[in-house]
Amino acid sequence: MGVDFGEKRVGLAVSDPSNTLATPLQTLKRRAGKRPPIARLAEIARDLDVGQVVVGLPLSLDGTENRWCEEVRAMGTTLGERLGVGVAFIDERLTSVRAERAIRSMGLSKKQREQKGRIDAGAAQLILQAWLDHPEVAR
Repeated sequence: MGVDFGEKRVGLAVSDPSNTLATPLQTLKRRAGKRPPIARLAEIARDLDVGQVVVGLPLSLDGTENRWCEEVRAMGTTLGERLGVGVAFIDERLTSVRAERAIRSMGLSKKQREQKGRIDAGAAQLILQAWLDHPEVAR
């Protein structure tokens, strides 16, 4: 399961059974100032029989880790421990930009593009696909 963990939303993606192709799943909304929705993420992962969690790591543009990376790593580690599965962290720089461009190219209006967190789920798809294609790039 791919995770694009943000302050307002959490985008999710899953792979096919052969671990070849990532597909956007859904986006969870977060409440400002509230703890990460670990229980809901774990529930979704269990329902899908997830064997690996791949979390986007929001590195600074120069490639260094920042304060938000600490929170993302903590969330990913907690989720992995709760599920009893491995966790990989993948550089997610510019995945949201790439996802938005791809969705925009579909010809949807801005309102349609933002419905149901399409961009966040699309970013999670890109994160997961990067790991499926090159698992050695995990940090």
